[in-house]
Amino acid sequence: MPTALADRPAARTAAGPSARPPRRWPGRAGWALAVGVPLLFLTAFFLWPVLEIVGRGFLTDGRLDLGGFGDVFARPRTWRVIGQTLAQAALGTAGAVLLGVPGAYLLHRCRFRGRGALRAFVTVPFVLPTVVVGVAFRSLLVDGGLLGGLGLDGTFAAIVLALVFFNYAVVVRTVGGMWERLDPRAEQAARALGASPWRVLRTVTLPALGPAIASAASLVFLFCATAFGTVLVLGGRRYGTVETEIWIQTTQFLDLRAAAVLSVVQLVVVVGALAFAGRARARTERALTLGVPSVTAHPVRLRDPLDAVAVVVTVVTAGGLLALPLLNLVIRSLRTPRGWGLDNYAALGVPQDTLAVSAWQAAGTSVRTAVDATLIALVVGGLVALVVSRRPRTPSARRAVAGLDALFMLPLGVSAVTVGFGFLVSMDAPLGLPVDLRASPVLVAVAQAVVAVPLVVRTVLPVLRAIDPRQREVAATLGAAPGRVLRTVDLAVALRAVGLALGFAFAVSLGEFGATSFLARPQEPTLPVVIFRLLSRPGAENYGAALAASVLLAALTAGVVAVCERLRRPGIGGAW
Repeated sequence: MPTALADRPAARTAAGPSARPPRRWPGRAGWALAVGVPLLFLTAFFLWPVLEIVGRGFLTDGRLDLGGFGDVFARPRTWRVIGQTLAQAALGTAGAVLLGVPGAYLLHRCRFRGRGALRAFVTVPFVLPTVVVGVAFRSLLVDGGLLGGLGLDGTFAAIVLALVFFNYAVVVRTVGGMWERLDPRAEQAARALGASPWRVLRTVTLPALGPAIASAASLVFLFCATAFGTVLVLGGRRYGTVETEIWIQTTQFLDLRAAAVLSVVQLVVVVGALAFAGRARARTERALTLGVPSVTAHPVRLRDPLDAVAVVVTVVTAGGLLALPLLNLVIRSLRTPRGWGLDNYAALGVPQDTLAVSAWQAAGTSVRTAVDATLIALVVGGLVALVVSRRPRTPSARRAVAGLDALFMLPLGVSAVTVGFGFLVSMDAPLGLPVDLRASPVLVAVAQAVVAVPLVVRTVLPVLRAIDPRQREVAATLGAAPGRVLRTVDLAVALRAVGLALGFAFAVSLGEFGATSFLARPQEPTLPVVIFRLLSRPGAENYGAALAASVLLAALTAGVVAVCERLRRPGIGGAW
């Protein structure tokens, strides 16, 4: 073997310089394709629709006109909506962080029977459709619900609780992913010097977790500020946000100019929050590279004050905040005007009132659309993760890679309602072509893929970045072509992460409501659209069918999450 390796340089020299370009060219062409395809997708189906909306806010007849901003900001309703958006996002973020940090400690630094099942369970709310979350809390808080006597139905507090429910897993995963990799020697040294567990937590552990907590908080703030289905179901017009106001101005008032102005306002907030999240995430990744590969979890010690507090907070949160709304949703779906039974589920097989299709038909449409969206998101997001995971040597190339990463994170925070609204105003005759893409069901899958791409990137990217570059260099030195290096090194390592990304993208696409509410055709609605239509119609039968359909959709997404958790190994999935 050493003789054969020693002969390789001589063989290349004998072949002459002309032997190198044929092997380098496919690699360069492949990387150009890996960058070009995602950029083309993002430009056509995200940047262009969003810029169309921005243009409607700033331009009139092709000329700059800021009058729309003056009209919109002169309305007291606008300032009330902006204030409610910021307030609910701030309170929802604070609640998720305060409850999520103890959960991150228990689920990532402690070992106990059933930890894997509890990890899977706390992840379920994050991928539940926002409409289902709204229905679950509404059924819990209305008269006749388990907590109907508290008088929280239709209140601001109900919205905040639902947002904490939805985003709890983001904090647990993000903070826990870093917590299980912290170098324990600093904590051990502090305890050896006589520091109490609480002082070690306050002076050593929490400062080290600062980047991860900041990253999680910024993401939760984005998700809270752009919540749509949950706020629409629980708050209606009384506690509207910028997100719901865009939808109301478009669908009820037909005021596209006001909707465009509000979309621009939302974009400014989103870009700022994403910039903060990106800087916090970069600090987190640098901290992880300096720490040890992993920390062995210790058995739960109830005599340890940290373990005891983490157990109590997590049990109360998982049981009271996470499980109770879901359990109540199932119970209420079995209650009918004639008593207990499966009548509400039987009603899913026939169209309700003016619906063109049954809930089961809508579920089939949701699954088919989610499959298409997942495949698109997996291709686009996988290519982005592959490119961004590289470590270029030149500063300009590193800046380009960082810019590409930030660019593809924009859909993570930009409202799905804004994306759907953008499709509505830009796809009637794209590029001057005599075709109206808004009538195509494929556009719904594309819109859902736009929402899912950042999730794929954030799931696969940490795994690809963890690969030692020397593995690729050794494979290339041994004569492997660029494609073979990708197949035998990158894909082999990231295979589980790809499966995890596929599952989460499918679950998110299955329950996407914001963009789909604009684009779904009346004869082919998805299940979240059917649920919202049932809720908006009076009658106990419609409400019961909406509850049953919500249980069906929650069961589908929970099943996907359970499969994803089976694919998970330490280190995968902690980045989002």
